[in-house]
Amino acid sequence: MDKDTVQDGVVVSIEYTLHVDGELLDSSDGQGPLQFLAGYGNIVPGLESEMMGMKIGDSKHVIVQPADGYGEFDEQAFMQAPKDQFPKEMPLEVGTELTVRDSEDNMQMARIDGIEGDTVTLNFNHPLAGDELHFYVKVISLREPNEEELAHGHVHEDGHHH
Repeated sequence: MDKDTVQDGVVVSIEYTLHVDGELLDSSDGQGPLQFLAGYGNIVPGLESEMMGMKIGDSKHVIVQPADGYGEFDEQAFMQAPKDQFPKEMPLEVGTELTVRDSEDNMQMARIDGIEGDTVTLNFNHPLAGDELHFYVKVISLREPNEEELAHGHVHEDGHHH
């Protein structure tokens, strides 16, 4: 198997920046390259598919549409809850992020979208839902994953978790 290009089952290290609406939201600057195991959905699908076949030193600009990024913005993904359902120590202000257990006991990320009287409106959309993602990526290195990484489907490294 030729490990000179980005392909499924290869650990890829990239330097990258992410711009949304012309604003820099994320970058590997200062935190070192991002490593991910290609083909396992570790990064947004639209970026991963565009990087297939790139070689070390290659760079490109990739524009990812919401459907291939963090999803479309869902007008239904809001929920209202009374204030007294929230822990006392939680700062109830717009933009606060919290995890909420749904009826099936799954943890869901939500953000406080608004507060009116005793009612808090939660937004379950990903913060980047509905946004067009502008990535610049450069492939720094490629390597074979070890068995543990392959078994778990993601890279094991310290720090830098998304």
